[in-house]
Amino acid sequence: MQLSDCRGLLTGAGGGIGQALVVRLCEGGARLLLVGRHLEPLQRLRQRYPAQLEIVQADIAEAAGRQAVLAAARRFGGLNTLVNAAGNNRFSLLEDHDEEGIAELIGLNVTATLQLTHCLLPLLRQQTRALVVNVGSTFGSLGYPGFTAYCASKFAVRGFSEALRRELADTQIKVLYVAPRATHTGMNADNVVAMNDALKVAMDDPQTVAAALAEAILREREELYLGWPEKLFVRLNSLLPRVVDQALRKQLPVIQRFARDKS
Repeated sequence: MQLSDCRGLLTGAGGGIGQALVVRLCEGGARLLLVGRHLEPLQRLRQRYPAQLEIVQADIAEAAGRQAVLAAARRFGGLNTLVNAAGNNRFSLLEDHDEEGIAELIGLNVTATLQLTHCLLPLLRQQTRALVVNVGSTFGSLGYPGFTAYCASKFAVRGFSEALRRELADTQIKVLYVAPRATHTGMNADNVVAMNDALKVAMDDPQTVAAALAEAILREREELYLGWPEKLFVRLNSLLPRVVDQALRKQLPVIQRFARDKS
């Protein structure tokens, strides 16, 4: 899809990747409806691209929020692209999680994503060509210590993308799945960044991820994984998981140390 033809709805628009993606798409000529819980970053973006952006402040984890988004999408004049980029992360050993935190993470990353897509599919069906773009993660294919709940949520998003793609195979709607690796955003706490430094794990900047997402939309790539050697580990994990088990076993003491560091 040419970016100039894109009339898209973007969740998580106030986040690091979300804001970078808005800039990238608007520079390509897209018109966007931005969705986020916090109004200030959405307003800053709209001031930069007033002719191309509309905004709606809503919590998509709530039924009322999803209905507000649906109403705004109808006023927007229809959609041919839905980008599910809203998400949350939590770096902690599972035994140190609390039940409310697990429910909140799964509720936003999985349940709200499915429910909002369900709400908006009728609008996408009205178009001659449409895209659903789900932002996943390397951890949607590679279980990693310290991110058990997050991995569970992103494994679910990957499965959702695959199933929905097959379900809509006889329609004009294509489903894309883009899996970034670790990224420098506010979603990653200081101990995550420190652990990645200690393990020499590379982190992309949001602009790099946004460029890849925009390219996936332009080329309508059904699956895209970012980063090296992360792509290799994803493939290796699917073929020889015991090899990855052994590699991560060596990292486990470092991961545990940073996961328990609440400073």
